[in-house]
This record gives sequence, structure tokens and C-alpha cells, in this order.
Amino acid sequence: MDFEKILQELKKSLITLFNDKFSEFSQESKKDITAFLNESKDKLERWTTLLKQGKLTLDDFEWLMQSQKDLFHLKALQAVGVSKISLGHFKNKIIKTIVNTVKVLVF
Repeated sequence: MDFEKILQELKKSLITLFNDKFSEFSQESKKDITAFLNESKDKLERWTTLLKQGKLTLDDFEWLMQSQKDLFHLKALQAVGVSKISLGHFKNKIIKTIVNTVKVLVF
């Protein structure tokens, strides 16, 4: 399993998600995405490997990803006044996007 390829696909998927919802902040959002993926890289790689080996279920993987949600600092969106509720909903979409992307690439 080439984790770098998975990381690139995750970044692409997340950038698309951001552009669809907050296109006017795409440059700033790319920095937030990159920071999150860099902070979570080791855990993502470990969890993705365990998922591929069948040692984690997809539900387990999603639960673990939920635990990372607070690491996703949406500084660009916070700076322009997007509400905490909207950011919370958007973080949930981010987690779903990560889970779905990994599911497609691993299975």
C-alpha cells in the first residue's frame, strides 16, 4: 500500500470539498488542509494500515478519525467569522470525506 498516494488523494478530496463550500478561501484552506494532514500523518498511516489488514473495521477507523477532529484548525474560516456550528458541521463532512476516500483506496 502506497500511503503517499493515499495522502495525495486525501488532499485532493479535501481541497475539492473546501472549494465547493468556501471557494473564496481556497488558498488559505489549502494551508489548513496541509497542516492537518501533516499533524495526523503518522496516525492516518497506522490506522489505514490496520484497516487494510482487517485489524480495524471501517467504523473503528471513522471513530478514530473523529478523535482527530479538533486537530483540524480551520483558521481561515474562523478568521472570516464562519460560525462554530457551521465549522462543526463542516469538520464532520471532512471526516466523512477522509473515511470515504480511504475506503475506496484501501478496499
